[in-house]
Amino acid sequence: MTTAVVAGKPAEKTSAAVAGLAGRQRIVLLIAIWAALATVPFWLPLLGGYTALAGRVLVFGLAAMGLNMLLGFTGVLSFGHAAYFGLGAYGAGLTLRYLVHSTPLAMLAGTLFGGLAGTLFGLLIVRRRGVYFAMCTIAFGQLWYYLAYSWNSFTGGFDGLRDFHREAIGWGALTLDIGNKPTVFYFFLLAVFAAAVALMGFLLRSPFGRTLLAIRENERRARFLGIPVERHIWLSFSISCFFTALAGTLYALLNNFADPLALHYSLSGYFVVMTVIGGMRTFWGPLLGAAVFVVLQDYISSMTVNWMSFIGVIFILVVLFFPRGLLGTRRYAAK
Repeated sequence: MTTAVVAGKPAEKTSAAVAGLAGRQRIVLLIAIWAALATVPFWLPLLGGYTALAGRVLVFGLAAMGLNMLLGFTGVLSFGHAAYFGLGAYGAGLTLRYLVHSTPLAMLAGTLFGGLAGTLFGLLIVRRRGVYFAMCTIAFGQLWYYLAYSWNSFTGGFDGLRDFHREAIGWGALTLDIGNKPTVFYFFLLAVFAAAVALMGFLLRSPFGRTLLAIRENERRARFLGIPVERHIWLSFSISCFFTALAGTLYALLNNFADPLALHYSLSGYFVVMTVIGGMRTFWGPLLGAAVFVVLQDYISSMTVNWMSFIGVIFILVVLFFPRGLLGTRRYAAK
């Protein structure tokens, strides 16, 4: 008995040391991410970039992280998340143009529009799996795409929704001028992004999030344990759509524009590419994938219209040599 206890101590110490090292690595990664995001308006122009590019990284990073809640942490693939991204953009744009000149209300309207559409649609497909689930999400997204494309008098048709712009936010005597100051608007985006990912992280670390991991690893075993699988997948899909719709509202505010391509399934494919490049089973992987995708798209498209060919080659190389994604590979190498 004594020998067994003593023999077990080195293993316990090794396990504790590995856990401590992993914890320190997570802290260092977290500090590096937020330090880079908080200082990007100051160092990015020195590298030939611009503040709006960093804003696009935050917007698409949030959308990809929203998708990853469903794909990476629940194990369900959606090729239609651009629908909720675009609905969020159109919801915010239509609110600013036709209803009220208020940025917070426009964001609320767009998030509710996209999120509730995903919630209702999720009820119809929650029992589907695999390719059937993915094809249903594409079909639903294309319905909204063709509606926005053809309703010229209301949505602007193929030319997109124009004639709206983000409004300054005021609290009494205090005013946050996000309309005319790109740097101020970037930090506004960063604050919204921080709040959204904090909520997402809380959900994924909660018992609900652990249940999603159980469904991802073995749906049949989770069902045998008494977990209502369909309900949890529906909730994951719904919450994912709300985060993606919020990113869509920020996209409309960033560009003062919303177009049908924000609803197209090709954008859903880009979200999947971002997630896979960064690491779809990691929390911060989609943000890294979005940064790589957006920066390469901006740089390569300035030289050739065939920029997607180069992105495709990079995606293939990542899949071949970093099958768990860039952050996923680092995580497993540390183990």
